[in-house]
Amino acid sequence: MGKKILKLGMLTAAGAAIITLKKSKKEKLVYSYPQTEVKKSDYKNTELNKQKKNSKGIYYSSGNYEAFARPKKPNDVEKKSAYLVGSGLASLAAACFLIRDAQMPGDHIHILEASDIAGGACDGIADPDRGYIMRGGREMEDHFECLWDLFHSIPSLEHPENSVLDEFYWLNKEDPNYSLCRATKHRGKPSENFGKFNIDDKGRKQIMKLFFTANEKLYDKTIEDVFDEHVFDSDFWLYWRTMFAFENWHSALEMKLYLQRFIHHIGGLPDFSALKFTRYNQYESLILPMVEYLKQNGVIFHFHTQVTNVIFSFENDQKIAKSIEYIKNNETKILPLTKDDLVFVTNGSCTESTLYGDHHTPANGDAKIRTAGCWHLWKNIAKQDPSFGHPEKFCENVSKTRWESATITTSHTKIIDAIKRICKRDPLSGKVVTGGIISCEDSNWLLSWTINRQGQFREQKEGEICIWVYSLFCDTPGNYIHKPMKDCTGEEITAEWLYHIGIPLDEIDELARDHANTVPTMLPYITAFFMPRTAGDRPDVIPDGCVNFAFLGQFAETPRDTIFTTEYSVRTAMEAVYGLLGVDRGVPEVWGSVYDVRNLLDASVRLMDGESLLRADLPMPVEKLKRWILKLIKDTDIEKLLKEYKLIKK
Repeated sequence: MGKKILKLGMLTAAGAAIITLKKSKKEKLVYSYPQTEVKKSDYKNTELNKQKKNSKGIYYSSGNYEAFARPKKPNDVEKKSAYLVGSGLASLAAACFLIRDAQMPGDHIHILEASDIAGGACDGIADPDRGYIMRGGREMEDHFECLWDLFHSIPSLEHPENSVLDEFYWLNKEDPNYSLCRATKHRGKPSENFGKFNIDDKGRKQIMKLFFTANEKLYDKTIEDVFDEHVFDSDFWLYWRTMFAFENWHSALEMKLYLQRFIHHIGGLPDFSALKFTRYNQYESLILPMVEYLKQNGVIFHFHTQVTNVIFSFENDQKIAKSIEYIKNNETKILPLTKDDLVFVTNGSCTESTLYGDHHTPANGDAKIRTAGCWHLWKNIAKQDPSFGHPEKFCENVSKTRWESATITTSHTKIIDAIKRICKRDPLSGKVVTGGIISCEDSNWLLSWTINRQGQFREQKEGEICIWVYSLFCDTPGNYIHKPMKDCTGEEITAEWLYHIGIPLDEIDELARDHANTVPTMLPYITAFFMPRTAGDRPDVIPDGCVNFAFLGQFAETPRDTIFTTEYSVRTAMEAVYGLLGVDRGVPEVWGSVYDVRNLLDASVRLMDGESLLRADLPMPVEKLKRWILKLIKDTDIEKLLKEYKLIKK
């Protein structure tokens, strides 16, 4: 019965889209419109006010006209200063927009960073004691509109006459990304379902229902509330959860937003052909060029400066940041502010309190821990006004927000040969290797691993490769190492990975012990932004009434976009700068594929693994309705569109 309802619903929707088309008795195509009485009113057709700013002081735009425009300098910007708390991607992007678009003097911009290095979660560390460390990676695509808007202005470090975007564009044109093996099982054997989602009718119905559900209906709901085994047992869910790091208990709202945001890439989900990657790790490829650009423009970095609070005054309907409390050299200090002093705070952090192990030490217990106080800062700010959000919704259930990753470094030929066998590429070629993660679908840890273009670090030795490994189930004993990943040393994690890539059992222990170096990192809050939430839990980028204050990053609220992306960080930075300084230029809207019928038609066929309801034999009277619709659209542009996207045969 559910299958019939699904098919009838989809066909009825298709029919509704063309129901105004009728054929007369002479078989001529005519248009029929409902007859309505025209009433006089004050209504006028116009496009005036399309660029009217909203309550946050910004407006959204699309197209090259706005993209290529250079805004005028805001009034009195020379009298203003900016203090950016944190030096992750969002904060650095905000500083770049302050210089490029707001035209603020660089020496008026101060970046306050608790650690000794910029970059936040976008790291790539060559630790002299532990080895190479990558806590995570960054996947990018064509339609990160704000990200590319930024990086077309940031000079390349190696070739300053070119931009970071230029280099990225040329690289991914010449060496396009795609995977030749998305998943394995039985110790390194490729999955036989490569390229297929294998979702049944009930599963597709659940996905469709979520796709169209209003955001308000999904507040505080989990994915388990909207999906069951018909989705969870599919290859679609394996691909989805391992690529985006979703767990069953995460936010149904965020799942819906992801479906809508990336509907144009559903077809690229199994082989990652939608993705693009940098040449080196994200710190060297993205962060360092920004830092150099900012320094050349006079921006001042204050390292070892931990901000603990921003104090506000509330005057009428205005919220004014009056002072910054911070710790430097173990001394608590206060920085007074005026209305002309703008404060940008990155609230929350997915890499806060990271624990670092090494080849012989698990990333737990007495392992090295790096803290910056991000959650403590947000809590202190949030206490002062409800519009500043509710950090406890995201940071107080670590068992549901953590996973563990590790960086394995090796040059041993037996390991490299096993990698070649699986990914069908030479990892020492300097080009795309795995093309994205390879998930071991029968791994107790749900272990996935990837190798990006080598060397991932500029100083990496020739013949050396870095493998990034992560597991969603870090509390479950492994298949070879019968311990949870969270209790494993780097050597043990290497052994578990070698088991899953098919290294002979009698060689695993020696190779893991003597021919690799592995640094595990436990990230307690890595998926905190996926926790179920409701309106107001994440503060607006510019909370209502704020005169000189904005939030940045993954825990600030902006419409339609999705977190855990570089684009989200840069988008919040652009909105914050444009809003507080009145920059008269549109913020590029989130790519509108969800409103493009071509993308929707294409996704519907791909989710059905190339099948189409319009090409299926359906029960009566649904079959009669289908035939009527197909006859009705014959020789129209609608028929051409359905043929182009394979809903009907040519």
